[in-house]
Amino acid sequence: MYNLWFWVIVAILLFNYFLERFLDHLNMRAWNPRLPEPLHGIYDEKEYERSQQYFLANLRFGRLTATFSLLLILVMLFTGAFARLDEWTGRVAPGEVLHTLLFFAVLGLAYDLLTLPFQWYDTFVIEERFGFNRMDKKTFFTDKLKSWFLAALFGGILLGALVGFRQWAGKTFWLWAWGAFSLFSLFITIFYSSLIVPLFNKQTPLEEGPLKQKIRELCARTGFRLDNVYVIDGSRRSSKANAYFSGLGRKKRIVLYDTLLHDLTDEEIVAVLAHELGHYRKHHTHWMLLLSVLETGFLLWMLGLFLSDPAIPQALGGEGNSFRLGLLAYGLLISPVTLLLGLGTGVISRKNEFAADAFAEALGLARPLRNALIKLSEKNLSNLTPHPLYVFFHYSHPPLLQRLAALEKNEGKN
Repeated sequence: MYNLWFWVIVAILLFNYFLERFLDHLNMRAWNPRLPEPLHGIYDEKEYERSQQYFLANLRFGRLTATFSLLLILVMLFTGAFARLDEWTGRVAPGEVLHTLLFFAVLGLAYDLLTLPFQWYDTFVIEERFGFNRMDKKTFFTDKLKSWFLAALFGGILLGALVGFRQWAGKTFWLWAWGAFSLFSLFITIFYSSLIVPLFNKQTPLEEGPLKQKIRELCARTGFRLDNVYVIDGSRRSSKANAYFSGLGRKKRIVLYDTLLHDLTDEEIVAVLAHELGHYRKHHTHWMLLLSVLETGFLLWMLGLFLSDPAIPQALGGEGNSFRLGLLAYGLLISPVTLLLGLGTGVISRKNEFAADAFAEALGLARPLRNALIKLSEKNLSNLTPHPLYVFFHYSHPPLLQRLAALEKNEGKN
């Protein structure tokens, strides 16, 4: 009943699980109850203690959720439940496209419902305990319904296109799918803030005043064409603060969380935006988008290779060459490759963050940027002492102490 590919899938699942537990163990060993020396006198020690408690709570909760997910997938694999679901959805939905859409819709919805208690606990227990959650129960479920709608809409379009291209183009379907997926990524990049965000949050133009004038002056200095600055009501859901640039071309915009306006001074907000402008001026967004497109093309090419082997869908209990089981098995088998791609992307992302910090520093904003980074880290209860290997595997941004050290080093050169 279980072929070679089946055991390869099981081995990969176990490898991924124990790799994460090993990284958690290293991160736990790096845990330090004492505030790091460089932050003495400038970082609240009580907040540091709370950050350690927050770290431990998330570590334990992460182990629980990961173990549940692993056991759930293993049960599905060893009982042949994936194959039975494929058979049932095939009887209900005629045609390859509808069959595939229903199969993954049922699978995705069932998984989300099974993990709903964990999502609830994370929001209303852990985040609530540490003062982050500001979401009420109505918003929680409303957000869930909206997320399901978006997943059905965009997931259905992309998955339907993938099935249609395979039926129409045969072995070269991955090229057509690559083009469609790339256009979709570009569409989301351009219109995310204007089409998706309003479904969840309100964005209002920043009022005229000293802050907006300082932002205009910053944009003029850096050659950034400013159409408007928006404030998003992030405080409806969380007390955590953030700021970002969104879109491309004339659709780009600056978005500030209302919590950021509350937590930082005007000079510190300008420094954070200078960092974000550094990404824009150094074309990090464009290069990362291009990298994502190339990675998507590579993974779709590999999908074409995997789907040509009927033994792969049979590993999930199917009797024929089921596209749905083949696609699902591919998602499980390809995780070592996506892990390696993610490591490379992480290295580039952290390098870009250092470069964006240096850009803000070159504008004479090193001190307010340092202050902003410290305040945001303190406010968000960030882990100040992550293990280097954990950072290598999981961090898109360098840890706070590394960023502060790089700013100090660069400032010493100037």
